Amino acid sequence: QAHLEESGGALVQPGESLRLSCVASGFSLGYFAIGWFRQAPGKGREGVSCIETRDGSAYYADSVKGRFTISRDNVKSTVFLQMNDLKLEDTAVYYCATGQISCSGNYDITGPIRGQGTQVTVSS
Repeated sequence: QAHLEESGGALVQPGESLRLSCVASGFSLGYFAIGWFRQAPGKGREGVSCIETRDGSAYYADSVKGRFTISRDNVKSTVFLQMNDLKLEDTAVYYCATGQISCSGNYDITGPIRGQGTQVTVSS
């Protein structure tokens, strides 16, 4: 059964960094694009980033561009989200998602396979 498990969320101060990880199991991640989206309290879902499997091309929401970096290790079936210079507005539950073949030039991943999320809280 396809499964994604996120980790790495924490409470940090503005300006600090975090690295999120998402491990895939039960399927071959190498066939799919994968990415992250987030949901803040009282707000809707927001796409964050998507990375292709074929050439590693990555796409980012304007709100995180220049601060976040997505990467993947298909051998370890893992995707990472390096988050630098965190801001108060980055506070959210972060989810990884996959199941679509390509990002199709879009940072917003809408694949049907999703994890349970990891909490990131940025607070002074």
